Amino acid sequence: MSLQYYTKEFPYNLKLASPVVLGMLGHTFVAFADNIMVGQLGTAELAAVSLGNSVALMFMYVGIGFSTAITPLVAEADGAGDTPEAKKVLKHGILLCIFLGLLLFGMIMACKPLLYLAKQPEEVVELAIPYLNLVAFSIIPMIIFQAFRQFSEGMSQTRFPMYATILANVLNVLLNYLLIFGAFGFPKLGIIGAAIGTLVARCVMVLYLYLLLYFKRQFRDFVTGFNFKKVERTMFKKLVNLGFPSSLQVFFEVAIFTAAIWLSGVLGKNAQAANQIALNLSSMTYMVGVGLSVAAMVRVGNQKGLRNFFELRRIGKSVFFLTLVIEIVFATIFLVGKDWLPTIYLDVDDPTNQQDNLEVIALAAKLLLVAAFFQISDGIQVVVLGALRGIQDVKIPTVITFVAYWLIGFPISYFLGLHTGLKSMGIWIGLLTGLTASGLMLYLRFNILTKKLILN
Repeated sequence: MSLQYYTKEFPYNLKLASPVVLGMLGHTFVAFADNIMVGQLGTAELAAVSLGNSVALMFMYVGIGFSTAITPLVAEADGAGDTPEAKKVLKHGILLCIFLGLLLFGMIMACKPLLYLAKQPEEVVELAIPYLNLVAFSIIPMIIFQAFRQFSEGMSQTRFPMYATILANVLNVLLNYLLIFGAFGFPKLGIIGAAIGTLVARCVMVLYLYLLLYFKRQFRDFVTGFNFKKVERTMFKKLVNLGFPSSLQVFFEVAIFTAAIWLSGVLGKNAQAANQIALNLSSMTYMVGVGLSVAAMVRVGNQKGLRNFFELRRIGKSVFFLTLVIEIVFATIFLVGKDWLPTIYLDVDDPTNQQDNLEVIALAAKLLLVAAFFQISDGIQVVVLGALRGIQDVKIPTVITFVAYWLIGFPISYFLGLHTGLKSMGIWIGLLTGLTASGLMLYLRFNILTKKLILN
């Protein structure tokens, strides 16, 4: 088959993925802005935000993983023209996300004492705890937002979540500036100001997305007239059966990056701050993969609803190929800019923290060498996962991600990071190994399954 057989899908794949990418980049840009603003306060404050977010994000992405069950079910119903089924999925998805948001908040509160037992720098933990309290509460509106977002994306309407995210991110950056530094007469709250900005922005985000759907005539009937007294156990079971393995997949990946943050914390606050810089930069490029993953999930889900399995395989591979091309470009940017990019986060001319800042920048530059290469593996594995969710294959991919991250990647990170001279570099080499193993095994899974669907 010619290359054009796959590349002709690039324009539509990009059209579908671009709003998701911009929305997800918006989330990461806020973290980027947070890190730059908090970094001006010192390396301890930057490490504290990293530590607090490592806990909050690990739980938040479990909820997001659950919510991804909504998208393929809605996409399949949309492909089959079954409007009542799509609305039913949304109603039960909203209830599930409300429950998950409350549950995850409670779990984070219960886990706070672990920060004191994980050999983290004491000054960092003391700063992280009050920050974590507010960010943890903001997970509740964030997970509810996910229900409406996943429904919207399942209906191939990826622009509305992007609009909501952009609005929330602009608000978040503005509030962060006002409250972190006490600008224009506002109280100077430091990293607590960053947490307040996150909470307010996430509340606005869910309200704005709901209103966008409500005032769009073609979607109004989907988001109104819910009878929450009438729920179906079979629909909850379907969402949980699809969402729980997906949440585990996300958890396994986020947890290994959380482990990297904590392992870096054992090496000291400067190692943890450098890890945060490299991780934040990598997160921005990763969000492009997430957007393409949604495109793969929706398009594969539509073809599953149409039972056109030959096209399903072709379209899935076209998204994989597009992802590979884009991630190679990002890898090149990291290699070329590794010495300059970390300087964005810290003030090299600050006489009080100059020695620490220079050490963090030098270490972050080394980490970006490894990060450049795992851009490719990370992008491919998340997009193939999206395609597999589109055909509602989640159980075996969950096992694959566990094996790749925790039986292959983490032991390498632990050994090279804490028991060799590689230290932080060793931690990231383990991450690269786990992501590469995941990408290869997931692609083989997609290849085998789609061949079977065509032959059957």
